[in-house]
This record gives sequence, C-alpha cells and structure tokens, in this order.
Amino acid sequence: MNTTTDVLKNTAADVEYVAGHKNMLQLIELRWIAVIGQVTTIAGAILIFDVKLPLVQMLEVLACLIAFNVASHLRWHEHRPVTNNELFLALLVDVASLTMQLYLSGGTTNPFAFLYLLQVILSAVLLEAWSTWTIVGITLACLAGLSIFARPLPLPFDHARGISSLYVQGMLICFVLNAALLVVFISRITNTLRGKAAQLADLRQRAAEEEHIVRMGLLASGAAHELGTPLATLSVILGDWKRMREFRSSPDLIEEITEMETQLKRCKSIVSGILLSAGEARGESAVRTTIRSFMDELVEEWQESRPVREFAYVNRIEKDLPVAFDSALKQMIDNVLDNALEASPDWVGLEASAAGGTLQLSVTDRGPGFAPGMLAQFGKPYQSTKGRPGGGLGLFLVVNVARTLGGSVSASNRPQGGAEVRLTLPLKAIALEEE
Repeated sequence: MNTTTDVLKNTAADVEYVAGHKNMLQLIELRWIAVIGQVTTIAGAILIFDVKLPLVQMLEVLACLIAFNVASHLRWHEHRPVTNNELFLALLVDVASLTMQLYLSGGTTNPFAFLYLLQVILSAVLLEAWSTWTIVGITLACLAGLSIFARPLPLPFDHARGISSLYVQGMLICFVLNAALLVVFISRITNTLRGKAAQLADLRQRAAEEEHIVRMGLLASGAAHELGTPLATLSVILGDWKRMREFRSSPDLIEEITEMETQLKRCKSIVSGILLSAGEARGESAVRTTIRSFMDELVEEWQESRPVREFAYVNRIEKDLPVAFDSALKQMIDNVLDNALEASPDWVGLEASAAGGTLQLSVTDRGPGFAPGMLAQFGKPYQSTKGRPGGGLGLFLVVNVARTLGGSVSASNRPQGGAEVRLTLPLKAIALEEE
C-alpha cells in the first residue's frame, strides 16, 4: 500500500509541476507582449503624436524587463516546481516595470495606468490569497505615489473633444488591450487550473480504488492460504476413494470421483492464481509459453470447466511471441468470459489479435447488453445488474488489472444485440526477449 501511495503522491506532484510551469509560461508570453506593446506605444507617441518622452530612461526600463524575461525563460527550463513565491516575484517585477514607465510618461494622467488591473486580476487567478492582497496593496500604493510624484504629460486638456481627445483614444486602446489580454490569458490559465483539478480528482479516485484493491488482495490472499489445507485434504481423500474396492466396482461412482478431482484441480488453480497475483506461490513454477499457446490453452481450460453451449473462438494472432504465463492476465480474461457466460449461457465469443505491439481481445455475448448507466460507470466497484452483494467487483478488478499492465478496457452494446468488452494490453507487459 505504501508503494501505491508513493506513486500517487509522485503523480500528484507531477500534476502540480506541469500546472506551475504552464502558468509561468503564460506570464513569460504576456511579458513579451508587454515589451512589444511598450516599444510600439513609445514609438507611436514620439513619431506620430510628437509627445516628448524621456526615451533613454524608458528604454533602460525596457531592457531590464527583457533581461528578467530571459532569466525567467532559463528558470522555466529547469526541472523544479514553480512556487507561489516565484510567481509573486514575477508579478512584482511586472508591476515595478509598469510603474517606472508610467512615472516617466505622465503618471496617473497616462491612460495606460489602467493596466494595473491586469496585474491584479492575474494575481487573483495565479497566487495564494495573501499574495493577491499584497499585489492589490502595492498597486494602490504605486498609483497614489504616481499621482503625487510623477510629472503630468505636457498635453492639452481636451476631454471635451470626445473621441478626438488623445487621452480618450489612449484610454480606449488601454481598454482593448486589457480586455483582449484578459480574455486570452485568463482563459488559458483557467483551462490549466481545470485540467489540474480534473487530474487531481482522478488521482484521488484512483487512490481510493487502489486501496480497495489492496484490501481485497489481502483478504483473498488470506482466504487462499486458509483454503489450501482443506483442498489438500480433499485431494487425499478422493485418491483413497478411488483405490477402495467399493468405489472401484461402481463405474458411476468412479466417474463422479473423477469429476470431483477435476473441479478440485480447478479450485487449486484458482487458489494458485490468487497467491501468484499477491506475489506468493504454492510451490508451482511459472511457465514460459507463447502468446498463441497461452490464449489457446486458456480458452481450452475455460471451455472444459464451464457449461457453455456454444463458444466461438477466433485466434488471429499471426506472430507467436514468447511470453511469461501471467496468472493475473489469465484470471482477468476468465473473469470477462464468466460475465459474458452469465449474461448469455447459449453463446459466447472471443476474438484475439495482435497489432502495433498490443494484444487486442474482444469478448462478445448475445445477452441483454449493458444498461446506459452501467456503461457510464463501467469498471466502478459495486456497479452491477446482478442484484447481489459484491456484484460488479469482477469488472472492477478487470479494469484495474488492465490498467496495472498498461492497458485499457472498454465496453459497448452490439447493434445486433448483446454486449462487447474489448481489452487492449501492451505485449511488452508479458513478453519475453527472444533468444
């Protein structure tokens, strides 16, 4: 259980890592847009509107912003999580750069002073609460300081001209910039946060399922150990019965004893599979085989031990790869076949194929199919139409064993009636290197 928990914690850390780096990249891209916008605005104000600006000082501030953004790019490539403090520092640099540019170009009389709102909204989305309120306080102090210490631009007071006023035109341009940047970048950041929340919710669900599986595995392993002794005792008793004169003289009794031994061997095989899946063994060695032989033997054993009336098995695997006999995989396929048999006692189909490094199995039946609610909750524990306690755990285990092996399981209803369960597994999970 500790290993599973550690893996899920590492995965959650990876989710946080990706989300933090995406948010940092958004700020870097926004800063490059700010650099381009400032160059364009300064050039337009000087060349088109003949506004007198301290060009050298403004370019120095711009150079510092470019240098910081280059450093941010280098930090972004490092394989370290992006912390709240780092994002907070980056936004402080953006606020300081904007404040200096406004101080050099009219202070609060500059219509682009409204760009402070962009920094405040970004901090509200990206930062923790204390950091956001700190940004609010700093921007408010900057505005107050600009209104006191900055020199107004030597522009005519022409607000009465409406849209023809240079200040009004600048304010409209500032509004368009604010709105466009907020829509684009807040949408991206929100999508990143939603993706992060969805991934973390999936990890929490997976952690609960993994814990459930571990508990069932411990219970099954304990039960398997307990069943080992009575099964061995029954095997000895049946062997003694076969040698007794009273039983040897009755063909019917001998036939029944033989059938009992067959079923007993099946019980032993199930117990061995449970213990092997739990990382233990009953003293029986693992078998090296090939994928075609593995499927053929699995199907033969399943068909002999189940009361199926008609079983349509098609093996389309062309390249016979060497594999290690995997009891968990065998038990998983048997479980899917058992569910199909229970839904459709008259006919069950199995088709096996291998393509692109994956093993593809399709189990079909002619039963009533899955209800829409079952398909939506396929593979979840206790989701079953059988109406008995513990129902649905079989498919739950199938889905999780497939996921452990790196594969997937899907279910659908067939147009001609019945259901189909498709298992897709990477062959490398069970393949052996060819000698």
